[in-house]
Amino acid sequence: MGNKINLVQTTCIAIILLAIQSISMSDSSNFEHLIKPLLGKSMRASSSHEDITKNGDARPIESHQTLTLLEADGPGIVNHIWNTVATEYPYYPRTLVIRIYYDGLEKPSVEAPLGDFFGLGLAGHKVFISQPVVNTSLGRARVCFWPMPFQKHIKITVTNDSDVRVGSFYYYVDWVKLDELPSATPYFHARYRQEYPAKPGNYTILETQGKGHYVGTVYSVMQMETGWFGEGDDFFYIDGAEMPQLKGTGTEDYFNDAWGFREFYAPYYGVPIYEGLFPGDRVSIYRWHIPDPIRFEKSLKVVIEHKGSIMNEKAPLMQWDITGFEERSDWVSSVAFWYQNPPTTWDEPLPPPEKRIPPYKYIKFDKLTYSATPDV
Repeated sequence: MGNKINLVQTTCIAIILLAIQSISMSDSSNFEHLIKPLLGKSMRASSSHEDITKNGDARPIESHQTLTLLEADGPGIVNHIWNTVATEYPYYPRTLVIRIYYDGLEKPSVEAPLGDFFGLGLAGHKVFISQPVVNTSLGRARVCFWPMPFQKHIKITVTNDSDVRVGSFYYYVDWVKLDELPSATPYFHARYRQEYPAKPGNYTILETQGKGHYVGTVYSVMQMETGWFGEGDDFFYIDGAEMPQLKGTGTEDYFNDAWGFREFYAPYYGVPIYEGLFPGDRVSIYRWHIPDPIRFEKSLKVVIEHKGSIMNEKAPLMQWDITGFEERSDWVSSVAFWYQNPPTTWDEPLPPPEKRIPPYKYIKFDKLTYSATPDV
């Protein structure tokens, strides 16, 4: 009997590892795992009031303070994170930062503004539904189902980088406590980057060392010039190759669209925000490599050109040359999502909050008068 139990446990562990490594098996329409023995113990950390008879189920986050959502010993797998925020500050999706630390590392292996991590850049709010990430409640409720395995320890935090107190932060973090995980199990990673404005040359989405697979991109652009920004090609350099093994044909092509962008969402790709061709117009796009993870053994570098058409006195709007392929100085930001083992970190800090917020303006009304006031 003992040998049979060990065989079942070994088989289930192998199934878990295969699901994490291939990711493509995580299709929500596949319910086969529900009719198999499941290992582990279901666990949860949440903002629920310590007294379950009361309804104050939220936590504040003071200005420049950090809230710990989960701190637990492994092995285990986080499989669901949900949150919503109540604050008067409209740009909190860029000034709240989520970080995840594995196995006692001092630096995070996940670090991104809250909104960007949950699929939407530029402090935007929009409803969209995708396979691993969903935004509902007018963009105020955020959820992800990325599996996040860990061996020894995990710590998940949210930091308020703004000068405005967050009155209510509601959250769930669901996870499974396991007896063991295979030593080769890869760790989930996410990293935010930005260039405001984009520097000459290709924009780097990710550069990492190790063995793993790339599973997603969130890419956001605030247009600084009139015209079409999306002629740039994507390039993936695998294991130190001098030339990219994966070469794209255009920005909208990499994101599985064509002939420009328009708003839509689908399970593995979508454009939750697309506002147009003029300075100040915003674009935010996602592409999940869940059916097609990009494998690497030693290293991976992911870049994209920021090129397109520029309309000016030489090329006015009504005379736009659609084949234009000029390098543009738009404000570009991204989050790269990938798995690798061992977990990695980086030294480059996030830009300060005032540098992460695009130059919006808002109107303050005071005694029937108003003035335009920059928010940064």
